[in-house]
Amino acid sequence: MRKTMMAALPLAMTLSLAGCGNEAPKTEAVEAPIFMKSGEWTITRKTTGYNTPTVTPAQYQAALKQVDEEKLCIAVDAKGTPDANALAGDEGQDCTYKDKLLRKGRLIATLSCKSGAATSEIALEGNYTADTLTLGSTMTKTAGGSPVLRTTHDVTGKRTGECSKA
Repeated sequence: MRKTMMAALPLAMTLSLAGCGNEAPKTEAVEAPIFMKSGEWTITRKTTGYNTPTVTPAQYQAALKQVDEEKLCIAVDAKGTPDANALAGDEGQDCTYKDKLLRKGRLIATLSCKSGAATSEIALEGNYTADTLTLGSTMTKTAGGSPVLRTTHDVTGKRTGECSKA
């Protein structure tokens, strides 16, 4: 019996030492969240689609040549959500987020806005960094329960600095 115990001792020691050499499982590094920075931004909106019930081919082609650029102050809240009105541009005011997902530099959101006597719903999807923005935007304007205008835009932005206190 003693020989059996002595023979088993090296095996037991090897197994117990093998456990000591194992390191704890490595945890994945947690990525720091990506937030847009508040400040002055230059936003460019290139019209890629324009449709109304009465649009003519000439009006459609003219709309596709529109490229608007504006400098504006964009506020970003503590959760990293940019001001909805700034993202809506001139396609809506008094905008609120109907839904939103901001994660790892990706923005997917729907804005609900007023647009004169009508309402507009703006779907946004794209990418952002602390100081850049690239989105696709689709706006549907509704009056009296019927859609009256649908536009699509390529939206790009670049943070140019702090907002001036004018």
